Amino acid sequence: MNVVQAAASTVAQDMVSPDAAIAIEDVTLRFTTPDGHMMTAIRDFTMTVERGEFACVVGPTGCGKSTTLNLVTGLLKPTTGNVRVMGRPVESISPDIGFVFQADALFPWRSVIDNVAAGPLYRGVAKREAHERARDWIARVGLARFENHYPHQLSGGMRKRVALAQTFINQPKILLMDEPFSALDVQTRTLMQDELLTLWSELQSSVVFVTHDLEEAVALADKVYLLTAGPGTVKSIYDIDLPRPRVMADIRYDKKFIEIARVIWNDLREEVQIGHSRTLATGQ
Repeated sequence: MNVVQAAASTVAQDMVSPDAAIAIEDVTLRFTTPDGHMMTAIRDFTMTVERGEFACVVGPTGCGKSTTLNLVTGLLKPTTGNVRVMGRPVESISPDIGFVFQADALFPWRSVIDNVAAGPLYRGVAKREAHERARDWIARVGLARFENHYPHQLSGGMRKRVALAQTFINQPKILLMDEPFSALDVQTRTLMQDELLTLWSELQSSVVFVTHDLEEAVALADKVYLLTAGPGTVKSIYDIDLPRPRVMADIRYDKKFIEIARVIWNDLREEVQIGHSRTLATGQ
């Protein structure tokens, strides 16, 4: 089965999965703009992420990628349709969900160990145990010598490692990531992608990873969702049948990876051009 056929078959599978980690079913989201106009952010949107699955979401600017994450958390409520997490309707932010975003969510006045221990402490874990857990996760991300440093004393890549430890220490069943590595240089980004895959393989969380980088999506994901130009809906779904474990520095040169990326880019390029044409037409 080639990648185009794989996409078509996945669409059918995606409609029915009652035990999925995340199920967004036929959702449309509308809101009123400050000038009083009604705007549709996403429409007829369906996405399923199975337990332990790594899903990436790509699409042109303004297509609703980040909106998808906010629906999963409950920060946004659908106008029509349903959103379920672990089989239950979303009513509030679940403690089973972890977040990693582009901007560091570190407390600047806290040391590395206190930042990483913050989650367990908030959940009622005793300070001594929280710090023991934090030391373990800090060591896992290669920062054992920096546990008493403060965020301003760390490089961008090191801060991102702290953010990963800060998230994974809570052992989230679902991990939402909104362009977490986009601000990093290429070399550091590659290292962090490998770090993420290693941690994910240990915990087997369900991941929704939003990115503008198509190659990043193909290299990381089990499944890639391609969204249309806004209002966003799912245009195509691609199963990424590349073996694991994957090494980011090597996988990009795999012939199958190159072919998958080429096919998805041809699909994505149409939506990028539509979005660009709309921007030129409106002057925004």
